[in-house]
Order: sequence, then structure tokens, then C-alpha cells
Amino acid sequence: MQASCIFCKIINRDIPAKIVYEDELIIAFHDISPAAPAHVLVIPKKHIANLLEITADDNKLMAHLMSVIPGIAKTLGLEEKGFRLVVNTKENGGQTVDHLHFHMLGERFMTWPPG
Repeated sequence: MQASCIFCKIINRDIPAKIVYEDELIIAFHDISPAAPAHVLVIPKKHIANLLEITADDNKLMAHLMSVIPGIAKTLGLEEKGFRLVVNTKENGGQTVDHLHFHMLGERFMTWPPG
């Protein structure tokens, strides 16, 4: 955990969030600035700055994260029409919080390229 990280503060319940899923390894909550009608962030509770910081020690954590995403999609009612999963990495990738997070976006048609 990093004291200055807003997502670590959400994990520690120092900042409120509308949580849709939580277990011992990950947490998923609604984005406060949604880019789609359904916009949930799925994050590991372990502080990992970005996708480039994942190590072999994180393999089980990342496999677990990916294995729960379908259930979160079903909870949100996104399984029929689908959704987009996005990971922004560093400044040029559009990452604004230095804690690895996956954006789950749905309930509207996603265009390509995204921009």
C-alpha cells in the first residue's frame, strides 16, 4: 500500500467507493467519472504501479483478477451485449492513477479506434 495512492485509500476505506466486488486480492468499484453508462474499475489490492511492474510473483494474482472479471460482467448485466476492458499504462497510455487498474466499460456501443 502507498499512503498517497487514491486507490490504496479506497482499499483501506479511507475514501468511500461504490463497490461491486471484493475479495482478499482484488476490489472492483464504479468509476467516479464514468466514460460509459457502466464503468467499473477492477484493481488488485496489492499496489502495482502499472502493467509494466507486474512480475512473475504476480502471476496468480493476475490470473485471479482475470478469472473474476466474467462474474463482475454478469453482475453488471454486461454478458449479453459485451463490454470493453482497458488498461492504460503510464502517461502516453492515459494512466492518471499510478495503481494498476482495469476499466470495464459497457452499456453502449464502443467505437474503434478509441482515440
